Amino acid sequence: MTHPLRLRDFRLLFLGRAVSTLGDAVVPAALAIAITRATGSSSALALVLGCAMVPRLLLLPLGGVVGDRFNPRLVALTTDLVRAAVQILVGLELLGGQPRLAHIAVAEAVGGIASAFAMPTASPLVAGTVEGPLRMRANALLASTTNVARLGGPALAGLLVYTVGAGWAFVLDGASFLASAALLTRLAVRHTPAGRRPLRSDLAEGWNELRSRDWYWTSLIGHGVWNGASAVLLTLGPLIATQRLGGDGVWIAMTQAAACGLLAGSLLAGRLRPKRPVLVANLGLALYALPLTALAVTAPAPVTVAAYALAMTGLGFLNPVWQTVVQQEFPTQVLARVTSYDWLLSLAAAPLGYTLAPLAADAWGSTGPLLVTAALVALACAGTAALPGVRRVGRTGPAAGDSPAPADPPDSAKSPEPGGAAEGTDSAAERDRPARPAAAGPRSARH
Repeated sequence: MTHPLRLRDFRLLFLGRAVSTLGDAVVPAALAIAITRATGSSSALALVLGCAMVPRLLLLPLGGVVGDRFNPRLVALTTDLVRAAVQILVGLELLGGQPRLAHIAVAEAVGGIASAFAMPTASPLVAGTVEGPLRMRANALLASTTNVARLGGPALAGLLVYTVGAGWAFVLDGASFLASAALLTRLAVRHTPAGRRPLRSDLAEGWNELRSRDWYWTSLIGHGVWNGASAVLLTLGPLIATQRLGGDGVWIAMTQAAACGLLAGSLLAGRLRPKRPVLVANLGLALYALPLTALAVTAPAPVTVAAYALAMTGLGFLNPVWQTVVQQEFPTQVLARVTSYDWLLSLAAAPLGYTLAPLAADAWGSTGPLLVTAALVALACAGTAALPGVRRVGRTGPAAGDSPAPADPPDSAKSPEPGGAAEGTDSAAERDRPARPAAAGPRSARH
């Protein structure tokens, strides 16, 4: 079987993702330092982050419609150019010496809008450039690249901030988007555009595709609970690690262990071929109950660090497995819309976790909320095993109706090599279930 990196278009996509992901991995730490230095206020940082997150979530369904109507390569190229301009402008604002919070907040809001249209293109780009048998390996390669960037991004951000200034981190990110856009101009992506109908009909069709598959929407409930649980851990974990487990170094060790776990999980996904991929991946997400419980009972620091690494290995495994199954099971004409609802439902619980966790900890202490959250994430993710669809999906071929799409129309960029297949990239996010987020980004769970 041909390795995905031997395919010219996938190679271009992979390089674009690698460059833009590294640039994006530098920004979170640089943004936090820059805003707190300029304003001395955590509320100011929350405002800027909210300006990016809210429009992203609200516009994700519209981004899915656009991704299905138009060639995802063109959508991704346009959003890369917009985000390049935004990050360079923020960088120049910071380098000017007197950054204005309003300008940065507006720029981040524009970047959030662009992300809403970029994130749904991730799966269509892969599905349109890599044939079915190679998609798992291609998705695993992209996930591994994202996770390597997460390992090195914070260190690079610190180097830039303390040598040449935080503004250069944003300039670097903008340049990475320009490089990604340049590579996308040379990409050929198979795409069958969705028929032009009223927006409401397009949104409804994507939603109907989602709810018609019980394995899909029940898994998304689990992924959403995972992201809410992640928000609880990220809110309460640092203080517990600092005050009860030995200091700031424990939390740093936890974050580094998490990054190593994500990388290990994505590498495993490229090698393992479970007969029930969604079932195995969801059970892996249920491992997030372990670090939540360890923090709740104040387990020894090494145990807590190991538990967090194991839990994030589950997430690292889920991301490429999930993307591959979704690309296999849904018709390509609705893939962007389905992906947009996926991200929306998966990430919607995170703001709730960030809001409720400190309130619950103030009222009852941290132990109770952490244990309740651990039980919820274990039940929601492992409970999907009760559905026959979750146990069965992924064992058969592509979903009915998902026939190979015709080549792009003549006005789109074509590969000079006949028969060249390609690979796909994403912005994102990230996610990472944790998406540019996020990566994004599950996904933040996936992300």
